[in-house]
Amino acid sequence: MTADRPPDRPPPGPRAPGPDVGAPARLFAVLDGARDPRVHERVTSERPSDWRCLYAGPLPPALERAAPYLVRLTPGSGPLDLLLEDARGESVGVLVASPEGVDIDRLRRHFRRFLKATGPDGRTLIFRYYDPRVLRVYLPTCNRDELGILFGSVVSRYIVEQRDGTLRAYAHAGDRLTVEAIEVDDVLPLALEEAPP
Repeated sequence: MTADRPPDRPPPGPRAPGPDVGAPARLFAVLDGARDPRVHERVTSERPSDWRCLYAGPLPPALERAAPYLVRLTPGSGPLDLLLEDARGESVGVLVASPEGVDIDRLRRHFRRFLKATGPDGRTLIFRYYDPRVLRVYLPTCNRDELGILFGSVVSRYIVEQRDGTLRAYAHAGDRLTVEAIEVDDVLPLALEEAPP
């Protein structure tokens, strides 16, 4: 295992059809409670229908506070403010644009597939893909099949903060990864979509 790559890549398989990158989208985030103690408080103060812990089952309180969370972002929400303002530059998570019609439970199932990896010695390790420092290095190394798995039909873009504080949107277009600079003002309209009841 090297520092630049996760210890185990998903096996190649049939490519899922990628979502239309230009289609209307909903904005989610995967936030890392281990990076910032404010994550758990801000996420769990939202409507229960707007967030899910990526770990399954009952958790000890310390692990519950440090777990990764998937949250639907809406204007003025605590998690949105945390990610784009209060904790900017602190690597607390990544933004995810998903096509309309993708609900939070389907997205959670997708992301749970990537929580564990197998190291070269056969040990099971946690793959912290939701850390921008990991994702911005990992995505450009992925081949066509791996991109198909990571994006599937539920992710149109991963929006990841870079070392210099700028944002980059990573999309799976055909057989390759596209990367473009994106401004916070370009991200906010995705959070303005009406949240499902």
